[in-house]
Amino acid sequence: MGQKCILTNEPTWIIDPIDGTTNFVHRFPFVAISIALLVKKQAMIGLIYNPVLDLMYLARPGQGAFCNGRRLLVNRTSNIGSALVCAEFGSSRDPVILDAKLRSMRNIISKVHGMRAVGSAALHMCFVASGDLDAHFTYGIHIWDMAAGDLIVREAGGTVVNTDGGPLDLLSRCVLCACTNDLAQQIAQNLEQIPFERD
Repeated sequence: MGQKCILTNEPTWIIDPIDGTTNFVHRFPFVAISIALLVKKQAMIGLIYNPVLDLMYLARPGQGAFCNGRRLLVNRTSNIGSALVCAEFGSSRDPVILDAKLRSMRNIISKVHGMRAVGSAALHMCFVASGDLDAHFTYGIHIWDMAAGDLIVREAGGTVVNTDGGPLDLLSRCVLCACTNDLAQQIAQNLEQIPFERD
């Protein structure tokens, strides 16, 4: 087993060359290149690019979030019953993990207006930033799946937390982002917490 990478305060590039690998294999167009620059563990640049659809999402702290030059703003949905939410099953087929994910999805489906899944955590976060979705949650992902999206959502006015509703830990292997904190907390209350080994 290789040595674990340690996230330090040094300037660190976090890169995912193909987010949505299964989509890429099947030629489903929702794939992305995700790049973030962290300094003192804070994102200074968030860039997500879908080369198939030519969508470039970009954010820098205090400067807003943009897609192909158009400023992004989240929706203001605060009620779970009005929300369009996106979630993923992920790649794990461990029955215990899969059952926990299914229970969480069932809890959410019974309360939201609609549920979707596209297959790219990075793009899901961009869709929250752009107002196409109201929220997204997923388990079992890695820092490179969410570091850029975290900044893009926050710069568009949204909230990014752990799936328990607490502050985001980029190494925790889970993420919940929403257009409002009220919505994020309502979703978090309906999610089962799944312990993954930290990155």
